[in-house]
Amino acid sequence: MTMHWPETLYAPWRYTYIKTFQDEKRSEECVFCEAPKKSDEEALILYRGKHAYVIMNLYPYNSGHVMVVPYRHIADYTSLTTDEAAEMHLLIKLSLNAIRKVMKPHGFNIGINLGRVAGAGIDQHLHIHIVPRWNGDTNFMPVIAGTKVISQDVREAYRMLKPAFAEEAEKLGLPQSQA
Repeated sequence: MTMHWPETLYAPWRYTYIKTFQDEKRSEECVFCEAPKKSDEEALILYRGKHAYVIMNLYPYNSGHVMVVPYRHIADYTSLTTDEAAEMHLLIKLSLNAIRKVMKPHGFNIGINLGRVAGAGIDQHLHIHIVPRWNGDTNFMPVIAGTKVISQDVREAYRMLKPAFAEEAEKLGLPQSQA
């Protein structure tokens, strides 16, 4: 059997990401410090707590990939206050509940990359990744072609998840998002 590979795989939303590396006047501002200054929809923020917030990953590993981020600009997990750490863990629970409700994944990867050498793309501002996983979501593309295919636009995923975050926050007794 002969396999025919497509000559072109279109992912136009990736241009914004690629362009950040091409811009000579690349912003030195931290994206995680800037995001809370914007509207929820513009920044893709799903929930705002007192010490931390949940935001969609604009360049996801998989559909529904979110991050829990402290407002405070810190790089190391050990720098979190007890209140920040506690709230971040509640926001992980909130994220799991909301993503399960809407997207029905079969599992999750949850991780923190501390430092550039550990894989942190933004190593100066701590963040926790929550990546939903489905049976069969790893196919031949990453293995053979070195290409990951994200099957859903991040803004579409945001619109699906935002109401679920509000509903699940209420069930957990968390205050309304502090937008």
